[in-house]
Parts: sequence; C-alpha cells; structure tokens
Amino acid sequence: MQKSFFRNFVAFFFALAFMRRKKIWFSGKSSNILPLILRSVFGTVGILCNFYAVDHLVLADASMLNKMSPFFAIIFSCLILKEKVSPFQAMAVGGAFLGSLLIIKPTVIGMDLFPAVLGFLGGMGAGAAYTMVRYLSERGEKGPFIVCFFSGFSCLVTLPFLIFSFYPMTIWQLAILLLAGLCAAGGQFTITAAYSYAPAREISVYDYSQIVFSAVLGYCVFGQIPDVLSWLGYLIICSMAVGMFFYHKKVT
Repeated sequence: MQKSFFRNFVAFFFALAFMRRKKIWFSGKSSNILPLILRSVFGTVGILCNFYAVDHLVLADASMLNKMSPFFAIIFSCLILKEKVSPFQAMAVGGAFLGSLLIIKPTVIGMDLFPAVLGFLGGMGAGAAYTMVRYLSERGEKGPFIVCFFSGFSCLVTLPFLIFSFYPMTIWQLAILLLAGLCAAGGQFTITAAYSYAPAREISVYDYSQIVFSAVLGYCVFGQIPDVLSWLGYLIICSMAVGMFFYHKKVT
C-alpha cells in the first residue's frame, strides 16, 4: 500500500502540472465518469497485485505475469468495445494462458501459488484498465487527465492504510520510492498514449521488452535466476505476442 501510494503520488502531480501547462481538463461528458472510475479501480487492483507479486516472486516471473495484460486487453476489448477477435487471436490468448501456467506452476502445496495468482490477477486488472483507457480516448478524454484521475483515485484508496499502518522509511528508501513514482509517471503517460492511438493487438509486442529488463535487473541486483519452466513460459508468451504482431501486420 505504501509503495503504491508514493508511486501514484508523484504521477498525480506530474499529470496535474502537464494538464495545467497544456490546458487539459475533463471533457464534461457525464457518460465518461463510470469508465473513469472503472479504469481507476482496475488499475489500482492491478498495481497492488503486481507489487505483492514483485515482493514474493522472482522479478522476471512477476513481470511476465503482469505482461498478461495485453492478452486480457484483447479479451476485454472484445467484450466491452465489441472489437472482433479472430481465431488466431483466440489461439494466441490461449497459448499465453498456458505459458502463464508454466510460470505460476499451480500446486496445492506450492508456497508461491498465492503471489503467482495475484500476479496473474494483476495482469488481468491492467488489461481491463487499458481497455477502459481506449474506451475513454475514443470518447474524447485526454491521456493526461486519465492518468491524473487514476493516480488521484489510487492515492485516496491507499491513504488510509498509509495513515494507520505506516512503515517508517529511511531517507534513501523515500528517495527510491519517489524515483519509482517518477519512472511510473513516465510509464503511465506513454502506455496511456499507446493505448489511445492504437488497439491492444497492435502494440502488445513492444510491451514485452520489460521482461528483458526485469530478468537482467533481477539477476544483477537480487541474484535471481528463473527456472526452466519459467523460461519456457516466457518463450511461449513472447512468441504469442510476436505472432500476433506479425499477424496484424499481414492483415492490415
């Protein structure tokens, strides 16, 4: 909760300053209020689940599970935006799900099952949130306002936990959290812009570069080495993403 608050606290003021500079505000459409709230709820759930997974799993595993979001975005785009899903897309989503099972390795006695499932749910929440971003963008909401609304909402949700269960931090930890918030703000702006200008099916492959960075940083900083099944899961999910990218290049 504490990490989530500081991550979004910086993003909120970053987005607010950008909105003020560009004179961007709410479109005024009352029909967009519920989608804004849903985007914020899904996004907050996604962040909290992802942070828990990052704390309890190998960094690359947690990142890979979070990268299920583009596939969930396709599913939710079909259900909410009525975008058509081809047989190839359905196969890719199914393949990605099977790949995620190799990373989760579900077992009744596995101590890592709970954080792995939460990581999977984090990817689901992010996918639903990105779908709402596209929905809102198609109805006139600007990216900076969507980021600002979500960041403010998430701060309000996590603030009570911060007040009643605050964990004292060193100056160094506070600085790291604020830097994480700054990086997250940049990520929020770019991913919001990406989903505003293109369907999820066309940009998902680029999002998977995070896995490479996570695996390298996880090894260099924490000495974490994913197991063979996890690597196989990475390969399957990334293959599905690359396959979808070239599929849409061909059909368009």
